[in-house]
Amino acid sequence: MFAPRGAFSLARTSARFARLPDPVNVAVDGSFARLVPAGDELALVRVSQEGPTSRARLRVRIDGAGGDAAERAARRLLERVLGAGADLRPFQRALGPDPLLGAALRAHRGLRVAGAFDLFEALVNAVLTQQVNLQFAFSIRAELVRAFGARASIDGREWFAFPSAERVAQASEAELRAFRLTAAKAGTIARLARACASRELDESLLAPLSDDAAIAALMRWKGVGRWTAEIVLLRGLGRLDVFPAGDLAVVKRLARIWLGTDEPAKEAEMRAFSERWRPFRSLALVYGLESLAAAIEPKARTR
Repeated sequence: MFAPRGAFSLARTSARFARLPDPVNVAVDGSFARLVPAGDELALVRVSQEGPTSRARLRVRIDGAGGDAAERAARRLLERVLGAGADLRPFQRALGPDPLLGAALRAHRGLRVAGAFDLFEALVNAVLTQQVNLQFAFSIRAELVRAFGARASIDGREWFAFPSAERVAQASEAELRAFRLTAAKAGTIARLARACASRELDESLLAPLSDDAAIAALMRWKGVGRWTAEIVLLRGLGRLDVFPAGDLAVVKRLARIWLGTDEPAKEAEMRAFSERWRPFRSLALVYGLESLAAAIEPKARTR
């Protein structure tokens, strides 16, 4: 049993996965399951919630693998994919009275930053979503998963794991282009796969860096701009004070709500505006986006 610190809602957090074409993160009826690497094996980690949002407890079941590796994989899933490792209590105390975010915190109580299991997955997700909507990007992701991801049959169902960097590194750029990728995106994913497989690009190298230094380190790789690097930190590395101010949902839609303007805002303007929410800008953005997603048509879902 895992006890999150602060309010937690598995249903609200995993809803992001449920509304995307994602064969890896399976969210059904308030429960969540995912096949993840556990050493040399694959572990199916299933999560359900007991208790109310204010005193949530997460029950975890692991199938297909056992031992310390499976337990570490399950904990990583809780902390990174479901955001349950963060302590939301300081955020809730600090921004609960906020005139712009207070209502969102109450309406979506227990929402966490839903993210990726590891750095490579976060990088691929960010590259796929460059300049396209999430539905289209995740439809390509689903095709990559089915082509390159490991799979396991458990309880009469086939489960998919996100492809490893090592497996994708074996594919040529021409093979990746066949998945409706532009030449630039195929090249970027191929480079990042090789870098992650060789550990030239590794989460352990980014962990001791500040947010700005980690962003700069990622931007040294061709095809990774500031927005992509910020999305990786926010959705992949669990950083709680990252604000991708250049995101289209931020400058075009959230700006109208937060700034009260009819015209798109400039990236610098939104970055400066977000300073009021330090050191919780990732969480502030996620709550803002969730409020936006609840108010717009499903086909226009945001990041």
